[in-house]
Amino acid sequence: MIDSNETIEEFLAQHASDVEEAIRKAAASEIMPRWRRLAAHEVDQKSGPHDLVTDADRKAELYLTEALVALLPGSVVVGEEAVHANPASYGAIRGDAPVWIVDPVDGTRQFVRGEAGFCTLVALAHRGTLLASWTYAPARDRLATAQRGKGAHLDGERLFAGAPEPGRDLRVATSHPDYTTDEEKHALLGLGADGVAPRPCGSAGLEYLAIARGESDAVAFSWEAAWDHAAGLLLVEEAGGTHLTLTGEPFRIAGGNALPFTAARDAATARRVVNLLSGGA
Repeated sequence: MIDSNETIEEFLAQHASDVEEAIRKAAASEIMPRWRRLAAHEVDQKSGPHDLVTDADRKAELYLTEALVALLPGSVVVGEEAVHANPASYGAIRGDAPVWIVDPVDGTRQFVRGEAGFCTLVALAHRGTLLASWTYAPARDRLATAQRGKGAHLDGERLFAGAPEPGRDLRVATSHPDYTTDEEKHALLGLGADGVAPRPCGSAGLEYLAIARGESDAVAFSWEAAWDHAAGLLLVEEAGGTHLTLTGEPFRIAGGNALPFTAARDAATARRVVNLLSGGA
């Protein structure tokens, strides 16, 4: 078993391209053949009509689970669909083994509708620290990657989040109303202030990528599921951005965060969004 961050870095130096290949193969074999070809029996509900799962989600996660553990013996996988089947498996994020955090199809509603706004998310973490991430949009064949301390890249080109243009409304993607409690809705209403342009988010992974590219300024999210956030949070960090919870602390993938939280292009924007979520002006 890997027992230090240094040896995981060595693993990444040798095998990051193999991880990328596994993600591309999972998408090519299990996701894209079903895109715009889903039969009714291949789509199910989980918690309700807005929480969908498809055969593409299940089969791609199984493919990635086998491939990633084979690449890094002693590692474990925390995947969205496996945790749905066995919630206790989420606790592996807080364990000592290296953990792959996997969302096989992030943006399942868009996938089911035949839209291109979905992606596959994979992150590698150890003892609560994010070390590497992959965000792959297979319908667009675009891959964003990040390694701690080594920057963020999109199709091999370095990403820099930059800072919002002075005087322009902040572009902020927020938790979709279908997924928020009354208390969370009240907090998100703070983003209705002058100088802010909030909108419901699409795929969380692609929203994080938009921040890393400087196309969006921030997100304000009210849920903790690590598979939605892990890959994107590292991508934003390595592009020069940051993330904060309502208590002003960085978001922790192991949970226990004060919500909603934000990820933003720069620290000033993150502080502004948290202030608005907290009821400030």
